[in-house]
Amino acid sequence: MEKTLNKIIITRMDKGILTAIAKDSRIVQMNMEEESQSILGNIYIGKVKNIARNIDAAFIDLGGGRTAYYSLTENRRHLFVRDAGENRPLRSGDEIIIQVSRDAVKTKDPVVTGCISLTGRFCVITAGRCRIGFSSKITDGPWKQNIRSLLEEEKEDDFGIIVRTNAQNAESREILRELRDLREEYERILAQAPYRTCFQLLYEAPPAYIGSLRDTYEEFMEEIVTDDKTIYQEIKEYLRVHQLGGMDRVRLYEDPLLSLSKLYSLEKVMDSALQKRVWLKSGGYLVIEPTEAMTVIDVNSGKCTGKKNLRDTIRKINLEAAREVAYELRLRNLSGIIIVDFIDMESKEDQDELMEVLTLCCRKDPVKTTVVDMTKLGLVEITRKKIRKPFWEQVEKGEHKK
Repeated sequence: MEKTLNKIIITRMDKGILTAIAKDSRIVQMNMEEESQSILGNIYIGKVKNIARNIDAAFIDLGGGRTAYYSLTENRRHLFVRDAGENRPLRSGDEIIIQVSRDAVKTKDPVVTGCISLTGRFCVITAGRCRIGFSSKITDGPWKQNIRSLLEEEKEDDFGIIVRTNAQNAESREILRELRDLREEYERILAQAPYRTCFQLLYEAPPAYIGSLRDTYEEFMEEIVTDDKTIYQEIKEYLRVHQLGGMDRVRLYEDPLLSLSKLYSLEKVMDSALQKRVWLKSGGYLVIEPTEAMTVIDVNSGKCTGKKNLRDTIRKINLEAAREVAYELRLRNLSGIIIVDFIDMESKEDQDELMEVLTLCCRKDPVKTTVVDMTKLGLVEITRKKIRKPFWEQVEKGEHKK
């Protein structure tokens, strides 16, 4: 894993709360959330509105005019509120416990699941997936075997456990303590559901800035800085309760002469992340076009003429573009299917090098990103897991609200 230090910057802006992650002084990720607007990770009592057998899915009423998509292929067992433990087909009018697994994107409803998961700093418990798994970034075999044996003594039949990358730097007692806390929270949610009315919120996920603290690899965390006193106190409390360490890394920025946004050029980075055209140092450029079905990225030679032969010029532009594509996917939070049209290369050796560089760069993304293949037309297929809305839509929502 690349040994670079991360800095998390959190500030209030007109459109909401911006959480930015800087890696070696460059902003690599941004999330803008309207306060109390995102429902990602929340757990509700939902009511089955109707079942669409032709697409093997149900639509769940969350109340307040909100409807969510619920896959019957992925959810074979359902957490019925009144008939806990019953295994029967879903029917219209059923009340079930569900969790929002994907935000609404563009015209698509949010996605919900019956496989409830609760995420901690070191591990995740997952109802419905009853196995012990490890982050792919953990490669220490003996350590994994030791932790697995400890977790098997704690695991019960109704949930599984995923060990996160941060666990490598924690004591086994810390991992077990967090696991027990998550299990107690899960049991509390199930126990209170029969006594709550339909559409009620059973569990509220932490805001995005707390999620960023939880998900950032602790050994690479340099500093957490905010200019908001309320957020500062919330972060200090979170660290006190959940992490014990790291309190000295939190800083309240109070310079009246230079705002936090100006110090890190956040507005400039935001503006850049909303532009279709991205210039490369070589003189080439990318054109990024999000559409309803997929994101299309075109690589152009632009002003690059090159002092070498044509093959070397194209190779140089494409390799720089590959690194920039991986960066822009994370910065803009583009997800789903991404098609990249690099400049045509005749050499198989150059094509293989391009795919290798692109794959290595995409592996650094904390969101699962897969470089699939290069088609016969020379188009490169990438998939990136959908979780939150793309950044342009987060900002657009804020602008519509203003």
